[in-house]
Amino acid sequence: MRVLIRTMAVLIAASAAALPASAREKAEKGMASWYGHAEEGRLTASGEVMDHQRLTAAHRSLPFGSVVEVVNQRNGRRIQVTINDRGPMPRGRIIDLSPVAAAQLGMQRKGLAPVTIKPVRFE
Repeated sequence: MRVLIRTMAVLIAASAAALPASAREKAEKGMASWYGHAEEGRLTASGEVMDHQRLTAAHRSLPFGSVVEVVNQRNGRRIQVTINDRGPMPRGRIIDLSPVAAAQLGMQRKGLAPVTIKPVRFE
């Protein structure tokens, strides 16, 4: 188990280092969506158990453990979430948020919102 954890840590560190500095600081604009409650308890791509009470999100390429700031362009609300899964799959969406993150951004009822995301910290 310890070997697995060390291996994962090395892979995560290597993936962050592999990103050019410009990619690490680049803001993305697009649509955000949020996970349904059916995902509660399943394993995420990072190996964590999905917990809807945590401020987490799925992104297609940012390293697991990265923290990004998400700004809802409709109302200006902003939060920081940790990337722990891969997605979203639908075209045009750039991030999938946990239900608590979506609620804090004021987008849970509509399900989608235009957002800007910017990396804050890479793991």
